[in-house]
Amino acid sequence: MDKYSAFGLAKHAAGYHENWQQAWRSPNPKQHYDVLVIGGGGHGLATAYYLARNHGIRNVAVLEKGYLGGGNTGRNTTIIRSNYLWDEAAHLYNLALNLWEGLSQELNFNVMFSQRGVLNLGHSLQDMRDIQRRVNANRLNGIDGVVLNTDEVNAKVPLLDCSTNARYPILGASWQPRGGTARHDAVAWGYARAADALGVDLIQQTEVTGIRKSSGKVLGVETAEGFIAADKVACVVAGHSSVLAAMAGLRLPLESHPLQALVSEPLKPCLDTVVMSNAVHGYISQSDKGDLVIGAGIDRYNGYGQRGSFNVIEHTLQAICELFPSFSRVRMNRQWAGIVDTCPDACPIISKTDIEGLYFNCGWGTGGFKATPGSGFVFADTVANDAPHPLAAPFTIDRFYSGALIDEHGAAGVAH
Repeated sequence: MDKYSAFGLAKHAAGYHENWQQAWRSPNPKQHYDVLVIGGGGHGLATAYYLARNHGIRNVAVLEKGYLGGGNTGRNTTIIRSNYLWDEAAHLYNLALNLWEGLSQELNFNVMFSQRGVLNLGHSLQDMRDIQRRVNANRLNGIDGVVLNTDEVNAKVPLLDCSTNARYPILGASWQPRGGTARHDAVAWGYARAADALGVDLIQQTEVTGIRKSSGKVLGVETAEGFIAADKVACVVAGHSSVLAAMAGLRLPLESHPLQALVSEPLKPCLDTVVMSNAVHGYISQSDKGDLVIGAGIDRYNGYGQRGSFNVIEHTLQAICELFPSFSRVRMNRQWAGIVDTCPDACPIISKTDIEGLYFNCGWGTGGFKATPGSGFVFADTVANDAPHPLAAPFTIDRFYSGALIDEHGAAGVAH
């Protein structure tokens, strides 16, 4: 039959894609907005969506220098969890996890959130003491967590080398059943479509080249397409936050580093949870396509490269192969890096600034994806009310003057 021929397939494929609605509009910028959100990644799109939905502020535009979700949102390992040690971080990330659980239904878009659980391995007695401390703190905050012994870990992940002569002996792990993974692209697309439906303008391929201010108040932004006025400007640009802050004459306590990740060739299902190890700084899960998604640490140097250094990948793969000997025969498919901005205490900045109407949401380091819904929720509230949301209050810029830091370095198992 014609429909099974090469010509027939091409004809029917073209026919079935005619007259499809666009997922969101591509409008020309207005001359003035109530709020301009700079950065079209997950956090920026979520901020715009919650501004419109929760606060009724719909004269909003998202400005993205490339395409929506083309930055760190599309360059991460998609791990979601909330088992952070300190109360302030735990409450913020648990808000995000609560929102993740209903996000597909709320956005009417399948973000492919899979609560397959997250294991944080312990390889030494000190690791296990830290795990027990963190799980106890989590449970006091109403966050699910269990301490597993070696046999229980082996039962969950039979491919792990849990033998006594392993290079990285597994003495146990923390286990958060509600954690898991989601599809990073779908998160951006879902928020974009929902924000557009509420009247938010999504403006791509429009780079911000300057922030205009006068008498201590923001007036709007300069772009390659001209000046756009705004009452408020909310900056959510991840690794480039310092660059944007400099446009307004601000200096933020941030460093930007490439963060490594890679995927393997696709395999049949063999790993149904997320496995993380702070000691070897490696983490692994299997995507719905079958790839092994593997993350490494940040490069030690500051930079904006999106490829990273091979020695970091080499070290991580050596460690992963020690933990999973059978994976030594699997071939790497592709490798990349994202650009992360890190604060001295490994926690984000969600804050208004000394410039009236200018706000920054940045410094998420290697833990930004999991926070996407919670970050947008509290940042939108902060921008709308010109005052920090209660869960964002500990994360203002002021903490670097007062000394009230929230040091999550290593405290949360691994910062991803």
